[in-house]
Amino acid sequence: MKSRLHLNKRGIRVLGVAESFREGRAYSIISGVAMRGDLVTDGFAFGRTTVGGDDATSQIAALYRKLHRNDLNLVMLSGCIISKYNIVDVDGLSKKVGRPVVCLTYNETSGIESAIKKRFPSSEEKIVAYRRLGGRSQVKLSSGHRVFVRTSNMSEEEAGEVLNMFTLQGSIPEPVRVARLLARAVSALSSR
Repeated sequence: MKSRLHLNKRGIRVLGVAESFREGRAYSIISGVAMRGDLVTDGFAFGRTTVGGDDATSQIAALYRKLHRNDLNLVMLSGCIISKYNIVDVDGLSKKVGRPVVCLTYNETSGIESAIKKRFPSSEEKIVAYRRLGGRSQVKLSSGHRVFVRTSNMSEEEAGEVLNMFTLQGSIPEPVRVARLLARAVSALSSR
């Protein structure tokens, strides 16, 4: 399913997804923000993922479906490994929602396989899921900052174009930035 992105289309819309995790809680709050190419937010939804679990992919797909939108062109994730090692299957998510996916990270690292083995010594499935993610590619944004991406059903060049389209300053695209703010607010509210 190679989806054709029409990046020059005025009405391009993305779903930005981010999480908020609080120590000691069994779940994380995930937030999804539908945003147009002119940076107008026109929808959002919330969900939960299990800390240390294996439900990130299915919960993000459920979040997408909650919006009841067929006009979203792609999904933009803040991180492929959320909720303390709950690993998003980027290709699996793309299949579930029928849209391209770009997953962002912001720091160069040598990987976390050893940390996963230490935390989950008897879980070969977590290691397999982590290895399935593959490597990350560096994208330099027009803001001068760089991010690292994993993509599914879109090219790295398309990912760079769409990230530049939605990044006003710094390295965090607006759909993900707003999703992160909403997730933090809901997480803080639910801890009271």
